[in-house]
Amino acid sequence: MDLSLIATALTPRPAFVICKLAATGLLGGAFAMEYFVDLAPCPLCLSQRWPHAAVIIIAGIGFAVPLTDTVRRVLLALCALAFAITAGIGFYHAGVEYGLLQGPNACTGLATGNTLEELRRNLMNAPVVRCDEAPWSQLGISLAGYNFLASGALAVFAAVVALRGKKN
Repeated sequence: MDLSLIATALTPRPAFVICKLAATGLLGGAFAMEYFVDLAPCPLCLSQRWPHAAVIIIAGIGFAVPLTDTVRRVLLALCALAFAITAGIGFYHAGVEYGLLQGPNACTGLATGNTLEELRRNLMNAPVVRCDEAPWSQLGISLAGYNFLASGALAVFAAVVALRGKKN
């Protein structure tokens, strides 16, 4: 079924429930992989979590607080933006993992320094988990890649509801 048909059939309040549940599921899945499967997150993994937390808060407000339709649409647009941000970070992170993009020096093993002491200090402060190694993948897609796909679809969904959904 076409995503835009589903989105235009929804009012903003049920869309907030979908956004909140999806963000909670994605963030919960990340924590589950960390604490139950022992996949330690790298710095880019951690940065993908914050927009999901923002969606959980924004969607909760959008659903629970009495607001005008216009304010609800603005909050849905903010959810779409947050999903787009985490999708963008996921795209970048997946590109780093697949060797298509240059990652941050601090978490890709490319520590540099002008002196031997600076290089040693940079290596000692570098995170143990590297951003350029995917610790898990399914069907050739890493967790960052799945975050990109899911969050990208959710960004489109929230944006379509915000822009073209029915009025309450």
